[in-house]
Amino acid sequence: MHGKRNRWGILVCIAALLASGCSKPQAAPATAAAVPVRVATVVQKTVPVQVTAIGNVEAYSTVAIKALVSGELTAVHFREGQDVHKGDLLFEIYRPPFEVALQQAEANLARDKARAENARIQAQRYANLFKEGVASSQQNDQAVAEADANDAAVRADAAEVLKAKLNLQYCFVRSPLDGRTGGFLVHQGNLIKANENPPLVVINQLNPIHVNFALPEQYLAEVKKFMAGGKLRVEAVIPEGPGGSAGAAKTQTARTEEGELSFVDNAVDNTTGTIRMKATFANQQRRLWPGQFVNVVLTLAKQPNTIVIPAQALQTGQAGTYVYVVKPDGTAESRVVVPGRTVRGETMVEKGLKPGELVVTDGQLRLVPGSKVIVKGGLEAGSTTGQGAPSGS
Repeated sequence: MHGKRNRWGILVCIAALLASGCSKPQAAPATAAAVPVRVATVVQKTVPVQVTAIGNVEAYSTVAIKALVSGELTAVHFREGQDVHKGDLLFEIYRPPFEVALQQAEANLARDKARAENARIQAQRYANLFKEGVASSQQNDQAVAEADANDAAVRADAAEVLKAKLNLQYCFVRSPLDGRTGGFLVHQGNLIKANENPPLVVINQLNPIHVNFALPEQYLAEVKKFMAGGKLRVEAVIPEGPGGSAGAAKTQTARTEEGELSFVDNAVDNTTGTIRMKATFANQQRRLWPGQFVNVVLTLAKQPNTIVIPAQALQTGQAGTYVYVVKPDGTAESRVVVPGRTVRGETMVEKGLKPGELVVTDGQLRLVPGSKVIVKGGLEAGSTTGQGAPSGS
């Protein structure tokens, strides 16, 4: 009999334990220690409607410098990787053969001018004799033809002189644009030929500069619609390598360049279902470099009166996405929210929060509904001072 009573007592205890385990979590006791947390204020502001893509930096203009005349490369007037300006002297080609050719062309021109002048005098003389009946018509015509032929020879000689002068100028190879030179592809002392590969050097124009990227075709209608209202802003986010000194924690940072959408292709790529676009950046600081990959952010419009919180405040549970809200009495409340897009660490909340409320951004794992909280640094979240912003740690 005593054994049965003991067994019933054990079963009752087990049932009580199971019942306590299945019950809903109770609010934290009022005597529990306050949990240190970080908080942020829920704000309402205008946020951009943006589309992101991977972009590739491309020089605004690229010129492969080639020689227009053949000869020995006698001088190089710049260093590899140097910035040059339009008109700067880059190379010199051996000039004496072209100077001699110019002198010969000028001599031929002078000779033929003298012949042409004499032929024109003879033609005039025969014209007078023909009028007097002394010279025949055939002699007069022949004199006129001779004078015309000599005039044509003078014009041909003048063209040869101009050609010789141009060839002499081509011995001085100058930069056609402002830009940055690459490495030497042909070195001093080599014999080069006109318009031959490889070029002497390649110059890239870096100010301004282009960034090419592609967007899925479903964005085309929106891009065209917002482009009709003006220029669309484009940001190029440039990841930077780890920084900091040796022995210090290294972090990944990023820099941003701002530009404008300058080109939308006239056809969608059938193989990828994307449309190619191009943005132009001033690139005054030379942060963008040809061939570099960057993250592109295209801003289509701005969305006003949007509730925004830090993305790290969001938590996921069985009921969905929720946040811990710090009430005026300094306790935490779990509240389900409907999140929207996240842009640069800030999440837009469509439902569940109001501007001015405080949400917990760090320390949520130690919280239960009703927990007493204190802002890291000693400021209690429910106090009347400093409630609108988190205190520093």
